[in-house]
Amino acid sequence: MVAGFLAVRPAAGAEPWAERVVTRHVDQSRLGGRLDRDALAELRAAGEHLFTGRFTALDGVGRPLATQAIIPTKRKRPPETAFSRTSGMDSNACSSCHNQPLAGGAGDFVANVFVSEGFESFDFDSTDPQFSNERGTNHLFGAGLIELLGREITAELKTIRKAALAEARATGAPATRALAAKGIDYGTITAHPDGVLDMAGITGVDADLTVRPFSQKGVMTSLRQFTVNALNHHHGMQPQERFGARWTGERDHDGDGHDDEISAGDVSALVAWQAGLPAPVRAVPDEAAWRAAAARGETTFAAIGCETCHKPFLPLASLEFADPGPHDMAGTLRAGDVEKGAIYDLALLEWTKRLPRNAKGEVMVPLFGDLKRHRIADRQVAVLGNELLAQRFVERNVFMTAELWGVGSTDPYGHRNDLPSLDSVIRAHGGDARRARDNYLALAETERSALIAFLKTLVIEPERVTP
Repeated sequence: MVAGFLAVRPAAGAEPWAERVVTRHVDQSRLGGRLDRDALAELRAAGEHLFTGRFTALDGVGRPLATQAIIPTKRKRPPETAFSRTSGMDSNACSSCHNQPLAGGAGDFVANVFVSEGFESFDFDSTDPQFSNERGTNHLFGAGLIELLGREITAELKTIRKAALAEARATGAPATRALAAKGIDYGTITAHPDGVLDMAGITGVDADLTVRPFSQKGVMTSLRQFTVNALNHHHGMQPQERFGARWTGERDHDGDGHDDEISAGDVSALVAWQAGLPAPVRAVPDEAAWRAAAARGETTFAAIGCETCHKPFLPLASLEFADPGPHDMAGTLRAGDVEKGAIYDLALLEWTKRLPRNAKGEVMVPLFGDLKRHRIADRQVAVLGNELLAQRFVERNVFMTAELWGVGSTDPYGHRNDLPSLDSVIRAHGGDARRARDNYLALAETERSALIAFLKTLVIEPERVTP
């Protein structure tokens, strides 16, 4: 497939100089099969334009008669103000919040977002924070690798479940299997001969065994789902694949006078750009003292138990990113909705060639995470258990392990971006991380400093962003 395949379609009434971002739509019907290097670069350029552009009223920014709910929901009356910090819309560009140290990165405290449960009943004009949880903005570098890991782990876990069911049917007795994938323990599952599953032993993942690696609670399955949600919530830009006539019976669901604001192809371009953002790297400090301290700190990081959750590497079998993905739900474009899905081969991007591989040839993704939810607060150390609302049935003090790659470039820390230093966020770890936190506090000051020196080498390097 060659460059120019996109056949982008002009938006209605769009002059090239108009004060708008979406002057042309990417044609999803032309996105099928494996994209070659030039086609992928063209699609990602379109995605970067959409990610960094500041949407205006000419694009359809705003949602006067729609809510922030994930399920398309009509308002009873327009809100008093178009912009609202706690119920959205709250920004004009994706990069307004994802900008540290550059577009696609994290956000400072001032860029915090407010996350509600998202059900259709959340039709409110109140800005009372009891209706939403305040969250810091995560960076998106390496996000394509994260989603691919989530897909592979999901497939492994569901294969184990299938094997347990087959064993129970064959033997006529309950069959219990350990749910382990890529060295991560997700508990156990027991299948009964009649097909009933006992899921009480599952830990750190939903009962359907689908790893949802995005958001701080681990409730977003894919970059596509994350993007579709964010476009409506933060910008009032409604993607057709959820808010179009197929689902709502009308082309202008939010009543702002603009039809078909974001096409399925536009979302695909945004996904391709985010999926191809380079993985953060481990910097080599110029100062000899820093290099020596970081080496000691890395050893200490493992010795005190940090690697139990913040695993330095996870193996990834394939760099082929299918879009639409295999696990999305209704309201997000799915494989069955298109004649032929697209494949973005991340191996075509130069930065992936620098990733290490194991003896099997698998890519070793240096994420310092485990794609698993953990309880992160307890009665004595409750700082990170600071939310009032559960989200998607995930308890208030349970969060996805934060991947530490890039942590040296993305301060401040914590779910609210209210912890200004690495030392302070380590001290705030409770619950499942309590032992590692206590071990950290028991270290000599010089050894705690060395551990921080190590973490500060895990950075997003702007000079490596060009694919």
